[in-house]
Amino acid sequence: MIKVSKFGGSSVAEASQFKKVKSIVKADPDRRFIVVSAAGKRFSGDNKLTDLLLLVNAHIEYHVDCTSLLKTIEQRFVDIRDELELKYPIEEKFEEFSSVVSSLSPEYIVSRGEWFTGQLMAEYLGIPFVDAADVIVFHHDGTVDMERTATRVKDAAARLGGFLLPGFYGSTVDGTLKLFQRGGGDITGAILARCLDAGVYENWTDVSGFLAADPRIVDNPRSIHRITFDEMRELSYMGASVLQEEAIFPVREVGIPIQIKNTNDPSAQGTVIRETATEHEREHLITGIAGKKDFMAIHVQKAHMSNSVGFVRRALSVFERYGVSVEHIPTGVDSFGIVVNGADVKDTIYSIVNDLRQELKPDSINVIDSLALISVVGRNMSRRAGTSGRIFGVLGEAGINIRMITQSSQEISIILGVNNSDFARAIKVIYDNFVESEYVSLDEKN
Repeated sequence: MIKVSKFGGSSVAEASQFKKVKSIVKADPDRRFIVVSAAGKRFSGDNKLTDLLLLVNAHIEYHVDCTSLLKTIEQRFVDIRDELELKYPIEEKFEEFSSVVSSLSPEYIVSRGEWFTGQLMAEYLGIPFVDAADVIVFHHDGTVDMERTATRVKDAAARLGGFLLPGFYGSTVDGTLKLFQRGGGDITGAILARCLDAGVYENWTDVSGFLAADPRIVDNPRSIHRITFDEMRELSYMGASVLQEEAIFPVREVGIPIQIKNTNDPSAQGTVIRETATEHEREHLITGIAGKKDFMAIHVQKAHMSNSVGFVRRALSVFERYGVSVEHIPTGVDSFGIVVNGADVKDTIYSIVNDLRQELKPDSINVIDSLALISVVGRNMSRRAGTSGRIFGVLGEAGINIRMITQSSQEISIILGVNNSDFARAIKVIYDNFVESEYVSLDEKN
């Protein structure tokens, strides 16, 4: 079985992390195709090399000397090379880059973080280096040409047997270098896995998979060992992400599972993400809880609204006119709400409300700010009667007022709106009553 293994920035931040990567790769002969990000932070307060290279671009744009900044970046690579006793001529190669840096495209400059990190890691692992610009092919509109990419990847695999590929970038057919969005190394790994028809796409990072709740809110939350792509999307949208969201699509379409693993704790089980999770009689009711604060809800009421064709569409056109993305639309017979990110309307909310009044002639419009949204996600909730009622009950007992309720069309998530001030407490209450308690119960049965 082929395993594509992608190592994130924290996994390649310094020589000691390189050693962990080598131990992981050598432990399994199926790990023949490796993707790496640019070296990340070594400690709190440190800088990611990608951020430093973006700063180089800014210096060039504003005609500020970036010599010392380039030296700082070069030294990071030199330190890794020297500690691992590698032979790669980093000073020579980096000088070639630095001497023409002002004439290079921003995309090319930023991509050198992955390129140099990849050169060092390839030598350390003793496997061939393949430049992503030679195999990852972009259309000129920024989308990936999967057909050409697959052909080039398969040719390289047949020729080399295995290789290391830097993430985050590729090029058009005419050689113009292009970047993915931030976190794009995850996408590179997914594309490689798809092209090679891998059995699994391993994504190695600095956490042991998805957690059932934010550890900044819940002390030592449980790890999620199995999760579906749909559940992951729901949680990631609310901020619970350890994987670039776009990375799921190349592998999801062809049924390749993703496994999130911890470079610093490789024996930990991690999280497996697949289209459907293996059902089990003791499956947990709730998979995970995530949320964000500072939303705003605009509630519109008008008698006989349900008989007026296009009423909601006209309201949405107002938000479209202001370039505001709508998060949720809870509805009633003669009323509906439009939930938006507060930051998106902080300068335009009064104009939006005025336009809604003129467009809809409503009986009333009420604006609720400082609203937090909490997504309670679980593939089993739809099969267990009374789940919503139980959630509302424990929140009510805790004195937490629910301002809004909506449910995904797939019935795998319930979205609750609460006051910002109740946000953390609501998550803790739901976690303690539906996640931690179930784990304890299952542990006792086992």
